[in-house]
Amino acid sequence: MFLARVTGSVVSTQKVESMRGQKLLIVEPLRVDEKDQSSLKGTGRTFICVDTVGSGEGETVLIVQGSSARFTEETKKLPIDAAIIGIVDTVEVLGKNVFGAK
Repeated sequence: MFLARVTGSVVSTQKVESMRGQKLLIVEPLRVDEKDQSSLKGTGRTFICVDTVGSGEGETVLIVQGSSARFTEETKKLPIDAAIIGIVDTVEVLGKNVFGAK
């Protein structure tokens, strides 16, 4: 699992039947700032994920990849490699809050 920020969405009008109705979002993985460990920062990479929790642009989310992305009822029959499984409220590192949802 990893943290990511939702940065956009993908619209695809032509796709396999099992993917119809699935919300696709672009996410950028996050990591703890190694210099002062007081904030999260983007890695510069992006992924496309199926959203299973109703998240939106700008939110910090929890992502699973690989076979774990197909372990939920909503995703078990989908041809996917990454899924959003949670919206993050807070992140604490070494007793300090490094992220809090607004």
